[in-house]
Amino acid sequence: MADILQLSETAIKISVDIPDALSMVNEAAANVEGFAHDIAVIYEKMPLFDYTNFCFYAYNSAQLFQRMLGMDPREYTSFSLDAPDGFFYTLYGGMAALYPQAQSVLAEEK
Repeated sequence: MADILQLSETAIKISVDIPDALSMVNEAAANVEGFAHDIAVIYEKMPLFDYTNFCFYAYNSAQLFQRMLGMDPREYTSFSLDAPDGFFYTLYGGMAALYPQAQSVLAEEK
């Protein structure tokens, strides 16, 4: 489970690992319709960030991330994310598997 360390009233440090990525993948798989945007953005944009420097907030795709955390890091002025490369690779692989379903959902919404 993600570890959230409050550094001050305005700053937190978030630490995640592979099980957290699996949690995000499982959550997305259980509700592809609800997370279709996040799935598509993560799959399409992670390569641009070399997979391991992805920012969930860059493309308004943090709903799934926040669900895994159980909170919204934007409630703080500053937050950092400490995650091994395996977290991002696992997340990307899961989103790749769900991408066709997400694309179908997004196409129906248009």
